[in-house]
Amino acid sequence: MTRNRIGMWMGAVLVAAVASAACNDRAEREAEAAARDAGNVAERAADAAREAGRDAADAAKDATRAAGDAVMEGGRAADAAVETMDVKTALMADTRVDAGDINVDTDHTSKTVTLKGRVPTAEQKAIAEQVAKDKAAGYQVRNELMVGKG
Repeated sequence: MTRNRIGMWMGAVLVAAVASAACNDRAEREAEAAARDAGNVAERAADAAREAGRDAADAAKDATRAAGDAVMEGGRAADAAVETMDVKTALMADTRVDAGDINVDTDHTSKTVTLKGRVPTAEQKAIAEQVAKDKAAGYQVRNELMVGKG
């Protein structure tokens, strides 16, 4: 081979090597940029997952609190029903009162026992109120009984 041809071959190889190095540098920069982008996406996804986890935990706490409140409210309502039954039973057992027309209602929120209906005399109205007060300790008694025959 002649020198010119060897020089051309060497020049071509040198150009190819430089071009290859330039392509490798560009490819490397693009790969690094893609890796940074992927890292940023992964970090945002992790942040979103953490936030979703916190939201789920808060929702679970709220649901637990609401369930506990409902159980407590149900317990108070059951206590009120027991008070109603206790007062009505005591009125029926007391021979001084004609309790056949007495209705007993209990409000657990205000802790009030209400007597409604009719009794024959004012004395029976007063006795019914006292029986209710004795049986429903911790409750107010509202006496709305009417006196007289209906």
